[in-house]
Amino acid sequence: MTEQKTETALSSDATEVRRQKLALLREKIGDVYPAHFHRSMTNAELAEKYEGLEPDVETTDVVTVAGRVYSSRNSGMFMDIRDASGKIQIFSHKDTTPEAARDMLPMIDLGDIIGVTGVVRRTKRGELTINAQEITMLTKALLPMPEKWHGVTDVEIRYRKRHLDIMTNEESKLRFQQRSRIVSGIRRFMEAEGFLEVETPMLQTVYGGATADPFKTFHNTLKMDMYLRIAPELFLKRTLVSGLSDKVFEINRNFRNEGVSTRHNPEFTMMECYWAYADYEDIMALVERLFEQLAVSIHGSPEVTFADKQISFKGPFTRVPMPDAVKEVTGIDFLAMKTDEEARTAAKAAGFAVEKDWTWGECLAFIFEEKVEGTLIQPSHVTHFPKDISPFAKEVPGEPRLVERFETYCNAWEVGNAFSELNDPEEQRRRMVEQLEQAHARGEKDKQLDDEFLDAIDQGMPPAGGLGIGVDRLIMLLTNSPSIRDIILFPARRNKVD
Repeated sequence: MTEQKTETALSSDATEVRRQKLALLREKIGDVYPAHFHRSMTNAELAEKYEGLEPDVETTDVVTVAGRVYSSRNSGMFMDIRDASGKIQIFSHKDTTPEAARDMLPMIDLGDIIGVTGVVRRTKRGELTINAQEITMLTKALLPMPEKWHGVTDVEIRYRKRHLDIMTNEESKLRFQQRSRIVSGIRRFMEAEGFLEVETPMLQTVYGGATADPFKTFHNTLKMDMYLRIAPELFLKRTLVSGLSDKVFEINRNFRNEGVSTRHNPEFTMMECYWAYADYEDIMALVERLFEQLAVSIHGSPEVTFADKQISFKGPFTRVPMPDAVKEVTGIDFLAMKTDEEARTAAKAAGFAVEKDWTWGECLAFIFEEKVEGTLIQPSHVTHFPKDISPFAKEVPGEPRLVERFETYCNAWEVGNAFSELNDPEEQRRRMVEQLEQAHARGEKDKQLDDEFLDAIDQGMPPAGGLGIGVDRLIMLLTNSPSIRDIILFPARRNKVD
């Protein structure tokens, strides 16, 4: 806290100096924040064009560039400016730079944004440089940049003032550029697979498609409560009913009024899709193709590093039914049990604290989470979930307690969830009514039955495979980011307390 106060005091002094320079600039040149400035190329384009220029060679080419001043040496004779694409050195000397441009140098601080027109050369040391002929102040920064060599080291400031983090941290900048490439890559992959991208409501009068607490709001004109969606599932299935396309997907923002952690943010990104006349086996193969392609696009290989682990997204992934996984790790054979009571007794005998009213499936899922999840480091599909916890999936033939559902795990995290979707309208209604009663028993009084969805599948929904992928977690894995806050530009934070 003491360090933060000292930094604020220094910033206040430095800001006053900058404001004085701003006043002088206004007197000297007038508009310090001009509306128009046209550069001839980006810094990266400049570097590419003159890649073959030999050291100690000066061209006759005049170019115009722009960027933020990151360093200044010899009273501004040498400056480094950066745009979003890279860095270029600026050289201002009485032999090459007119007096009017040199007079600007004392008014330029680190963090200012300037435009420069001049001749391209490469120094004896091999640095691509522009001999400035004209310097234009484009933006006077009133706050100093973070300290040059350390950047923003305070984690709280990094998340709250992301602009400073990216401005001074090349790793953060690269991570968010990679995020954009990954989201774009998901979209291109899905379109190449024949999926049609659609958009469904974020404001919903009935929330559903997952079990979570919603954010609630009120529409003044309609005079009704509304909810930010917790999932797009039920609307996407209605789209499938319509026949608009046999393959639909949405890259969507979801909102859940629940906990915040290194893997959870109140608003997050999902990719959800539905594929008519496919099942969960088809979806498993789709996931494997997608993950491998994304890894290759970012790293040039399906092999990625996360922390101290080497992870391979080369398909096919390991596939294991949940009861088999639990039996292998704990020795408990849930398939041999016939009743809920047997399951609870076996779980308690093995040292697990289970509730007195838990079902067979709830006991199985709990022990899986406790003992198996943490072992799933390489990408793996866990299949055959209990029907008790999977109200929208079709039963496994010959085993009515299990459903055709899988979750994809990597680094002990769930990153995907998929079903052979239930499309029997009577069974779907029965399960949703049962789920609603359980929600009301838990005190979730806002939970309602989605009659419009049930009316739609009464019209007939084709058999389908459905999938939801946690895009943020996948990005974390592909960019070696330990916290979800590292890959969300502006993560949820508590209000700042002075």
